Amino acid sequence: MTINQILLLLLTGALAGFTAGAMGIGGAIIIIPFLVFLLGMGQHAAQGTSLAVLLFPVGIFAVINYAKNGFVNYKFAAILILAFVIGSYFGSLVAVHVPEKILQKSFAILLILVGIKMLAGK
Repeated sequence: MTINQILLLLLTGALAGFTAGAMGIGGAIIIIPFLVFLLGMGQHAAQGTSLAVLLFPVGIFAVINYAKNGFVNYKFAAILILAFVIGSYFGSLVAVHVPEKILQKSFAILLILVGIKMLAGK
């Protein structure tokens, strides 16, 4: 690992952490493109690495701040956690067998569609 790679990883992690805390996003939207385009990682490896980041309680301090201000719906979060764990397991079973180019294009399309929906409003 080079010093440039370490610096890019630190920048990526800080940006992902900041956007996660500020907007509730960060993992896939920030980390995966950085790993693919700046560090030359394949899509599968970038997704796996991004998921590895989620294994640890990286957002705990952001959650504490939101909770202190009454912005956490614990019932919704519990249901989402359960569904996320199950969905991520089955999604990973599929994704590891999808060709990299298709996986990368699918990810890009998802980002575009979500962005358009958010720009257009409800």
